[in-house]
Amino acid sequence: MEIAVILCVLIVLFLLNVPIAFALIISTSVYFLFDESFSSTVLIQRMVGGIESVPLLAIIFFMTAGVLMNYTGITSRVLRFAEVITRPLPGSLAQVNVVLSTLMGGLSGSNIADAAMQSKILVPEMVKKGYDKSYATVLTAATSLITPIIPPGIALIMYGYVGNVSIGKLFLAGVLPGIVLCLIFMIYVHFHAKKNNLETENKKKFTAKEFFFSLKDALLALLLPIIIIGGIRFGAFSATEAGAIAVFYALFLGLVVYREMKLKQLISALVETVHTAASILIIIAAGSAFAWVLTLEQVPQQMTVFMADYISSPIMFFIIVLIFLLIVGMFVEGNVSIIILTPLFMPMLQQYGIDPVHFGIFFIVCISIGTLTPPLGTIMFTTCSITGTKVEDFIKHSIPFLIVLIIAAMLIAFVPGISLWIPTIFS
Repeated sequence: MEIAVILCVLIVLFLLNVPIAFALIISTSVYFLFDESFSSTVLIQRMVGGIESVPLLAIIFFMTAGVLMNYTGITSRVLRFAEVITRPLPGSLAQVNVVLSTLMGGLSGSNIADAAMQSKILVPEMVKKGYDKSYATVLTAATSLITPIIPPGIALIMYGYVGNVSIGKLFLAGVLPGIVLCLIFMIYVHFHAKKNNLETENKKKFTAKEFFFSLKDALLALLLPIIIIGGIRFGAFSATEAGAIAVFYALFLGLVVYREMKLKQLISALVETVHTAASILIIIAAGSAFAWVLTLEQVPQQMTVFMADYISSPIMFFIIVLIFLLIVGMFVEGNVSIIILTPLFMPMLQQYGIDPVHFGIFFIVCISIGTLTPPLGTIMFTTCSITGTKVEDFIKHSIPFLIVLIIAAMLIAFVPGISLWIPTIFS
């Protein structure tokens, strides 16, 4: 009864457009009105306890590193490299969009930061080349979903922290699925460009000199994911320490190597980081208290028993979870979904013999798809507000991309080797 009331309150608050963190706090506090065995101070204790964790520092560090990338000249160098290698392809500027998301995923770790950056830089250039603004906006939003699963994706860190899963293994597991998503998008862009005659004229291929010159400029930045994964894999440092190293590395490139960062830019980057980090941490705190209530009421155990009674095979489990997460993603922000749903799913994975690392990649891809769908799609609103695209136009052009993403999610679900091959090699 208490859980039903809490969920009803939460849904009503969502419909009233109350900020997600405060909706979670208010709905969780309702629980204490029904249960007199707990004082209201327990809510505060659970919220503080939810963010009182060293692994969560990794999120702050990687977020800081990602913001610094945009102020140190790293992003522009990676963009130049992406432009060179995609120049001979049909729809080359759209291909740059895809490749840049994949490369920047290993640097920023944040899909919203990636989507915002590319909406400002690439969408206006794509419109000049004859692309429909709505299509360019949707492409930017969709390709930014590669970012959460490319190490050091912030979503990977959150899932690993909440589900008690090795963050190092999750980083390794995200590499191949990220590449698969990149290739799928590049294939789609290729055929779309051919069909609509976008940048299909005979183009000058890049020379070896151009390739190595652009690679030289971007190489130091592209080494960052390798340093992070290699260091974690060989035990040189933890995921949290890797985040701190990423910050120092970004500062070293900006201040010493490229010399493009000034004191004013450094302050702006830190202020931007504080604003972004605060919004994520309050969601984590509120979500932790909400998840504690669900656990206290044994909701995960009841759901496990229910699923085991009605769903017998792992394949059906993945299909049901996919449909469920697509619906949830339409209404609940991705970080909140990870915090609330991860504890619910973890007991079920043992029931079906599913590796939590494999499930984590599938889970993150599924909830990321929801960021492109109304009514609360965060990436949809972020990109539309920056490019000036109408939401209805975005929705119309997003259908093919949603189909592509759902196919990719099913591929990841039914072919475990895509996620587990690299972790198995390095185990």
